[in-house]
Amino acid sequence: MRNDPFKLRELLEPAVRALGYELVGIEYHPSGKHSVLRIYIDSEAGITLDDCTAVSHQVSGILDVEDPVPGQYSLEISSPGLDRPLFQAADFERFRGNRVKLRTRLPVGGQRKFTGLLQGLRQEDVVIVDDKGNEVCLPLDQIEQARLVPEFQG
Repeated sequence: MRNDPFKLRELLEPAVRALGYELVGIEYHPSGKHSVLRIYIDSEAGITLDDCTAVSHQVSGILDVEDPVPGQYSLEISSPGLDRPLFQAADFERFRGNRVKLRTRLPVGGQRKFTGLLQGLRQEDVVIVDDKGNEVCLPLDQIEQARLVPEFQG
């Protein structure tokens, strides 16, 4: 699963929850002075620009005081969007029955990219049924990125 190299979830989640939002996940993309710290938030009513601004203000204060991330970075607060990223084990159960795209850190069966219908978790594996109808088990700790695949009806 995506790692949280600075243990930011435990630092920021209480403040995000206190504002009435769910902390979906955190991504850190190091790139020198162009590094990006992206925090995904959600709520039952959806997310507006005002919501992102409120969370940004609160989180910026915590990050300034605690200084857990070395160097310069840009802070982005975002909704998870239609192609919602999956970060935690619970996400793979919560979104069971949805189509997902997954990428593993290392090849599994000779490939790193998988798409299929999410079946949930089995022990420490994420289970999907691929487009050929094959059940694929991917070790949770090898998932580098996972996102829902939006399905549009037309």
